[in-house]
Amino acid sequence: MGLIEDKDREQLTKLFAGLENPVKILYFTQEHECEMCKMTRELLEEVAGISDKISIEIHDFVADKSLAERYKVDKIPATVLMGDGDYGIRFYGIPAGYEFTTLIEDIVDVAKRDPHLPGDVLAELAKVDQPVHLQVLISPTCPYCPTAVRTAHRFAMANKNITADMVETSEFPHLAVKYDVQGVPHTVINEEFSIIGPHSEADFAKGVLAAIGKAEWEGEHDHEHEHE
Repeated sequence: MGLIEDKDREQLTKLFAGLENPVKILYFTQEHECEMCKMTRELLEEVAGISDKISIEIHDFVADKSLAERYKVDKIPATVLMGDGDYGIRFYGIPAGYEFTTLIEDIVDVAKRDPHLPGDVLAELAKVDQPVHLQVLISPTCPYCPTAVRTAHRFAMANKNITADMVETSEFPHLAVKYDVQGVPHTVINEEFSIIGPHSEADFAKGVLAAIGKAEWEGEHDHEHEHE
């Protein structure tokens, strides 16, 4: 029996019938798979098997070290979603629970080659002229986390300077400790600036610009160096 229930598979079959362009999944695991690595691989293989527009390449994190470095993959399980190129979309940990919907919606966006962001938000993101790394620390049981992850991934699609990671905290607890995560979603920007909780796309964009000194941020946030 697969990880995707029959009724969900039927819905995905209908949804994926409308995919406009190919989507490639790069998955990084290891020879002796951990339980979560194995589950993530099987889940992604099932998703890819639903549509011929979705392909999957499975790579060994150690044996394919140069490829992992090319995509700046530094931990596993790691999932990269690609369209015509690399959009900077990453999942670290299994995209299960509420985050399964995030994975599916990301695939649809990538297939359309469109992040579906309002014009005013795109105009703000156009001001990002330096590398920005977003790490959205989440829990699969958090109903508010997908909003933050989806926004971050859309931002990555919209601006080539932005990369955005979903990071599952129970699989990478050392990162939750490192960033002093008290609750999720907790978005870390370039290691030093954090946005706490979910926010609108416009506010999230303002937070990104604040992290690189191009805007003021009035929401709840942390400067990571304050905890050092």
